[in-house]
Amino acid sequence: MTQASDQHDATRYLERAVKLAVRNVADGGGPFGALVVTADGRVHEGINRVTRDNDPTAHAEVVAIRAAAAATANFDLHGAVLYTSCEPCPLCLASALWARIDRVYFAADRHGAAAAGFDDAVFYDYFNGTRPDLLPVAQTEVPTADLPFEAWRSNAKRTNY
Repeated sequence: MTQASDQHDATRYLERAVKLAVRNVADGGGPFGALVVTADGRVHEGINRVTRDNDPTAHAEVVAIRAAAAATANFDLHGAVLYTSCEPCPLCLASALWARIDRVYFAADRHGAAAAGFDDAVFYDYFNGTRPDLLPVAQTEVPTADLPFEAWRSNAKRTNY
């Protein structure tokens, strides 16, 4: 595939993600839409369902990743591309990494989201290390802490991921 056709596909899929986002707003949801196009060319849609489902993890990208994984019956989405109406937040980027998605394209950026009242930018500050006060995290040593990993290592029937 040429760079020009890659750009054409990206534009086409991003426009579709934006339309999903606009329709989701009209339906009472958040202004985010996403598509995962798997290696076999199938398209899996996701819309922001945070307020609809009372699920803070139901971002459009996560919903699309869940749909793709369920449809392919595989948690490993190597070869897939994520197209999203807005720059993915840290949750969505982490989800794409865990899903082994190959590439991400987005339309609007985090500054546009911030101007619309979404606070993703502060989360980026947290992960950059400039706002550790947002969520204090501390390890507390427990003698049994390694037992789950020992069980994992000794389980010959485990599915590695």
